[in-house]
Amino acid sequence: MQKKSLVFTLFISLLFINFSFAQISSVTISGIIKDKTNKSALAYVNILAKTEKDTAFVAGTITNEEGRFSLANIKPGNYKLEISISGYHTQNQPLFIGSLSGFLEIPPIELDQNQGGTETKIEEVVVSASKKNEISNQLDKKTYSVADNISQSGGSVLQSMQNLPGITVQDGKVQLRGNDKVTVLIDGKQTALTGFGSQTGLDNIPSSAIDKIEIINNPSSKYDANGNAGIINIIMKKNKQNGWNGKVGFTAGLGSLWERKQNLPTIRPQYTLTPKINPSVSLNYRKDKVNVFLQADNLYTQTLNKNEFVTRTYDDGTVINSQLKRNRNTNYLTTKAGIDWNIDTQNTLTVSGLYGSEKIIDRGDQPFFNGDYTQRLRLWQFLEDELKTTVMATAAYQHKFKEAGHLLNVGFNYTFHREDEKYFYDNYLPASTGTDAFKLLSDEQVYDFNVDYVKPLKYGRIEAGVKLRNRSIPTDMNFMPGTNSVLDVNAGGKAAYKELIPAVYGNYIFENEKWEAELGVRLEYVKVQYDVNPNHPTYKSDSYNYTQPFPNLRLAYKLNDHNKLSIFYNRRVDRPNEVDIRIFPKYDDAEIIKVGNPGLRPQFTNSIEMGHKYNWDNGYLYSALYHRFADGTITRISSTAPQSNLIYAVFQNAGKSYNSGLEMIWNQKVSKVYSFNVNGNLYRNQINAFSVENLYPQPVVFSADRQTAVSGNLKFNNTFKFSKGFDAQVTAVYLAPDIIPQGKIKSRFSIDMGVKKSIQNGKGELFLNASDLLNTMVTKKQIQGSGFKYTSYDHYETQVVRLGYSYKF
Repeated sequence: MQKKSLVFTLFISLLFINFSFAQISSVTISGIIKDKTNKSALAYVNILAKTEKDTAFVAGTITNEEGRFSLANIKPGNYKLEISISGYHTQNQPLFIGSLSGFLEIPPIELDQNQGGTETKIEEVVVSASKKNEISNQLDKKTYSVADNISQSGGSVLQSMQNLPGITVQDGKVQLRGNDKVTVLIDGKQTALTGFGSQTGLDNIPSSAIDKIEIINNPSSKYDANGNAGIINIIMKKNKQNGWNGKVGFTAGLGSLWERKQNLPTIRPQYTLTPKINPSVSLNYRKDKVNVFLQADNLYTQTLNKNEFVTRTYDDGTVINSQLKRNRNTNYLTTKAGIDWNIDTQNTLTVSGLYGSEKIIDRGDQPFFNGDYTQRLRLWQFLEDELKTTVMATAAYQHKFKEAGHLLNVGFNYTFHREDEKYFYDNYLPASTGTDAFKLLSDEQVYDFNVDYVKPLKYGRIEAGVKLRNRSIPTDMNFMPGTNSVLDVNAGGKAAYKELIPAVYGNYIFENEKWEAELGVRLEYVKVQYDVNPNHPTYKSDSYNYTQPFPNLRLAYKLNDHNKLSIFYNRRVDRPNEVDIRIFPKYDDAEIIKVGNPGLRPQFTNSIEMGHKYNWDNGYLYSALYHRFADGTITRISSTAPQSNLIYAVFQNAGKSYNSGLEMIWNQKVSKVYSFNVNGNLYRNQINAFSVENLYPQPVVFSADRQTAVSGNLKFNNTFKFSKGFDAQVTAVYLAPDIIPQGKIKSRFSIDMGVKKSIQNGKGELFLNASDLLNTMVTKKQIQGSGFKYTSYDHYETQVVRLGYSYKF
């Protein structure tokens, strides 16, 4: 009954975050005018665009010396194009402009000479910009302005995402519609800052460096094929105004305002009143053909990163209680600088560099007690000192053909990413004390080269391109075991990961008054080689390769001006990340050891979706039914070794899994002051029965029955725009219970609030916000493993109050 009540409640709630769908609100049309008799180009021809309904003037221009013309800022709709010049018959032709392509190329127009000699009157040409259409007709991509998310300003990118529709955050990872197989891009590129084909570091990238966040649930073939749940594209700030301009900002905050649950005895205190400091600066200088830009941000935080209380019960009846507390200090510096050079009207070169430095210090405690807490069995304390350094160099060349929107883009990207990690673990037992120490050094180098081509058509466009990636990650682990170490003495060593991926894609987009279509395919060849120590006791060198097509399809039908239906299909892949196959064991806590699996293989996923959007003057209702089915599902499996209570968590291919659901969004502007947005997502996850063998440290077979769960989330965002530049936002988030590998996670709830005030004639801005205002966001889990089960309550830091100021000049 509880499950049925949950489903019913969520389904009703779905009919109740501000965001706008990514859209093309204005279009540039271009073409060429010729003499019908001799086919020569005609210069100075008068081109007028008028509405079809009442022939009202919209925009106008004249052709250049090559007979070409371009009309910009035309809203989607039906128009009449009027072409006239003295000595030729005036020609009128219908023109439909859709919302899928920003540029349209009209086939050549040929004019008949006027033999009668009647002079054609040339009307005055006035070019006008259209008002931005705030409601998109596209259903494949959503775009969010970070500046509009008042309740999460001043934090990290991950914190900014928590309130966005369709997104949940679990264990530091972003999930789209209940699935964490998400690819995160920065400015449309995969980088080491966020992981190649995965997601990392989002909790440390300052949101002050970010302009917008795009969520793409159904990516086209022009994107890399990895990430079955979709793509998140983080767009960094960059200004192109003339002269000197920029923005400076400073944010300070406090978290862990009070102790949510007291420590177990005999360990060091939890972090409280943790400081957060985020200065930022953005500078830009533009003159003539050159634009120079710089963005620098530093985010320093102290955080109670983990505070998990666990009761573990083994099959033999043993009960162990523990607490894992982690105090974290993080300093993340990101700097991006570059130059845009407009060589001439048709050629542009951009060269930029990015430097990122992430310093993390973790100090943790984990005491273990017996079932009634009368005896401390063990105390485990650790120090983790980690420095991640990222350097990127990018060159991008763009050639604009004479037709507007006809482009050739050539890009090269080099990334160097170093992980320098040191771990020290003190193991206090009743009769002895020992210290384990690790030093891990990993240098990742990635070379990306791509060529992309775009050709506008009268009713759409063609996209095509090639990409080549070469990636290598040599890793060196030095392990110094202490007394009573739980890890084997051969845990260290060297390994090397090598990846080669050439790819080619083509995409065709068509649109008329009623129909829209997008059809594409990406062909990827992947070769992965992982070399390990020849004397490793468990794992051997392994490799795999494949050549696979990844098609995508979108078909849409416009019922009328207020209703549109769309159907999506795509096939995608999730390749194992290097850390997923890394052979070196690593403490997740004192009795949970994480280790990779070189035998891990890619997970292939097919997804289908049907979307509908109904819009009216002051709002819209968007709904989508989706279904994904994956083969070779990648998940982490935990098991115990014989005669040991240690838990080994190893990535495995668990077989088939399914994710189906309904997402609905209601956006409504109630008045000039108040608007709201409600997003609900109801989904069902299923993992079929499977059996796998964990090889490390000794072979153990783990089997699981089919798991299913109905879950969802509800986000209610309220926005207030008062007079005199005063805005406010209140957001409530509810996350329903869900399944996780080998277990379940219980429901969670939080409320965020923020206010901001425009000052100094709009150049300055003050904001104050509080996340998890009621301090209710506690993560509760139940895990069933091989030979054990446990329940956990993580009272980590979620409540933070921030005050910030920024100034534009």
